[in-house]
Amino acid sequence: MELRTLRYFLAAAQEENITRAADILHVTQPTLSRQIMDLEKELATTLMLRGKNGLTLTDDGIFFRQRAEEIVELTDRLEQSFVERNANVSGLIAIGASEAVGSRLFAKLIKQFSDKYPLVQFHLYNEMADNIKDRLDKGLVDVGLLLEPVDTVKYDFVRLSQKETWGILMRDDHPLAKRETVTPDEIVAYPLILPLRERVRSEILNWINQDEKDLTIPLSYTLLSNAALMVEAGLGCAFCLDGALAIHSSPRLRFVPIAPEHTTRSVLVWKKNHLFSPATSLFIQEINMLRSKME
Repeated sequence: MELRTLRYFLAAAQEENITRAADILHVTQPTLSRQIMDLEKELATTLMLRGKNGLTLTDDGIFFRQRAEEIVELTDRLEQSFVERNANVSGLIAIGASEAVGSRLFAKLIKQFSDKYPLVQFHLYNEMADNIKDRLDKGLVDVGLLLEPVDTVKYDFVRLSQKETWGILMRDDHPLAKRETVTPDEIVAYPLILPLRERVRSEILNWINQDEKDLTIPLSYTLLSNAALMVEAGLGCAFCLDGALAIHSSPRLRFVPIAPEHTTRSVLVWKKNHLFSPATSLFIQEINMLRSKME
């Protein structure tokens, strides 16, 4: 299986049409069709269904597309790393960020680095923490912004100083909206919107001392962006961090901290014992300088 074949397959999957994909790749339609059929033969499966309306990926095709995209991205970044070694500081740094108040400090750090090294570009992936860790492990993300705890065996990290506080996001006309704090016993009577991440979800259920089957949970979320809209629409109250809310504030929403207080902190993480590109190595040096300032 050649890298060129993966690029051919991805172009066909993107365009959903052999003719258009062949034009983009500057190859003939029979050549592209033969490459994809040879690929399917090699894998002993059907990746694409050919129909009058174009190409449709099978389940195996969807799985293969995801893995092919990761391989091609890694290859492109590897090639770029070698280009960077023979030029001024430039290139691409991939970062992943979950929703947290630490994003504000992270943004300032990126801006300062960009001012110092204007040829460096950043790719930002806003995702839930588990997806960011997966990208870190696969080498698709260089630095991640996560919430504690972190795996200190796998990652080097810098803990940020800002405290993240757990609370309930509700509409400003909710019966509990004018409270300074709210207890778990008070909130369980209302429909709840919970994070989808299993570890966090289990922790919340432990706080409120309830089984999930005994609660009304109309929605679960990965990022607060759309969940906040659901709260505003009156679907329920969302457990979230105040840092995440700061990014998605609305005058119609009210954040009420949980009592007793539950807090965590943001951390910047990267893989241990990993050879990074020159640009990424410099960026990590800047992060470590941030650590010394906080200490």
